[in-house]
Amino acid sequence: MSKPIAVLVGSLRKESYNLKVAKVLALIAPNSLRLKIIEIGDLPLYNEDIDTQNPPASYTRFRQEIAACQGVIFVTPEYNRSLPAVIKNAIDVGSRPYGKSVWSKKPAAVISVSPGAIGGFGANHHLRQTLVFLDMPTLQQPEAYFGGVANAFDEQGNINEKSRSFLKQFIDAYAQWAQKIA
Repeated sequence: MSKPIAVLVGSLRKESYNLKVAKVLALIAPNSLRLKIIEIGDLPLYNEDIDTQNPPASYTRFRQEIAACQGVIFVTPEYNRSLPAVIKNAIDVGSRPYGKSVWSKKPAAVISVSPGAIGGFGANHHLRQTLVFLDMPTLQQPEAYFGGVANAFDEQGNINEKSRSFLKQFIDAYAQWAQKIA
């Protein structure tokens, strides 16, 4: 039986490269994993005042979807040398209310995606720092910085073989590692 793995995409743009990469990962993942892209764009900014006995429906839906998964892959762009607010907000929503985090012990992986040459290095590492606090063991190798992503897809949205191979190595390593962690 395949493990359900949540995929959080840090770009909300309909044609984002991050979403394209997430979809490729879902297609090429080994049979041991079943990747599911979880919607995060509809989450109101975390506010404890609205996270009461009747939290927003999107908070509840998100927490339930993450809780049902056995791991998490973050596919993130880099904004201003850090992670985008939408990823941080999703992390905050999932970590609350205090003591009821849906993140703890879930094996995680981070792939940063950027048209730039350094592949979102800053976002990747800022996110990893947060995952330590959330008690999410995180895949260390291979590190995944997908730079130059604009050149990886053709006009029809197909990924080139070199990039596909890079993503295949990443997702296969995550699958093997997540199995060991379990």
